[in-house]
Amino acid sequence: MQADTKPTPEQIRAARIENPKMRERDLANKLGISEAELVAAHCGEGVVRIDPRANDILSGLEAVGEVMALTRNESAVHEKIGVYENVVRGQHSALVLGSDIDLRIFPSQWKHGFAVEKRDGDSIRRSLQFFDTAGEAVHKVHLRPASNLYAYQKLVDDLAVSDQSQELEVTIADNDDAMAAINERPDLEDLRTRWSNMTDVHQFFGLLKSLKLSRHQAVSMIGDDYAWPLDGDALAAMMNLSVREEVPIMCFVGNKGCIQIHSGPIHNVTPMGPWINVMDPTFHLHLRQDHVRELWAVRKPTKDGHVTSIEAYGADRQLIIQFFGKRHEGEAEREDWRFLAENLPRVPRSTAA
Repeated sequence: MQADTKPTPEQIRAARIENPKMRERDLANKLGISEAELVAAHCGEGVVRIDPRANDILSGLEAVGEVMALTRNESAVHEKIGVYENVVRGQHSALVLGSDIDLRIFPSQWKHGFAVEKRDGDSIRRSLQFFDTAGEAVHKVHLRPASNLYAYQKLVDDLAVSDQSQELEVTIADNDDAMAAINERPDLEDLRTRWSNMTDVHQFFGLLKSLKLSRHQAVSMIGDDYAWPLDGDALAAMMNLSVREEVPIMCFVGNKGCIQIHSGPIHNVTPMGPWINVMDPTFHLHLRQDHVRELWAVRKPTKDGHVTSIEAYGADRQLIIQFFGKRHEGEAEREDWRFLAENLPRVPRSTAA
């Protein structure tokens, strides 16, 4: 097989047999293909191609009961165990507002879907997996022992498509955030005026769009009264202090198709090689600390007073993960979280820029 030739479905399946313990994402990278192409190569052999109709999927998942929701990007994996409940359907964005599973979904990014069965000893592991146009995973749903298999199978049957080809066409898309960052001469005074006039954190996205700025551009130029760079060790320190001081947090991990949120305390923070992990009963987080190139504390005004986030950016200046103190709309920020965030070790701005 030549280096510039993609493997056939038969070669992909052979590589899977030869590397039974390698994670799908890692094996796909090794083969020079997307993860979606790796999964598609197994259609008819434990994999069924399904229509990735996000709203119908979210609505149908409640009957499946307890599952594990997984959302990741290149540097962070966010896993929550719970039920898909309180679904709000929408053409441009959909919501899952359950007590455990809390999602912001962007249906237009859901381009490929699969129901996957994998034998694991005497048991079978089942999941629904969804990918964007480039074949990157946007969201996965893993069944649990308590899941309702009848409801799951009905959902798969309803979503199955006639095309069960083992080949998949993917399209590498431009980075939307990088494309948006086209303002090479931003107006700092205009940015500061708009920033200071925010009354809701969700207005931040409109601010970025109107000024044609990336998130990183805005954060890095706004000034120390609204954003300041932190020492790299502050990330682990924040997580460990949240455990020790019993400060409930909100943890956001996302990609183009989904943002997944944990709200509540964390209890078991464990480093392992380059990873820092949270291993709690219903929440698992795996974060590559070595991928974090910049760490910022960011303060945004709201009608209830300002709120403070901790934001980690990768070498590409894209957001990896974001933390807040746990709060609900209409509530002031927790004083214990604010104290924690404002007292993390800082570095000079020139070091982060």
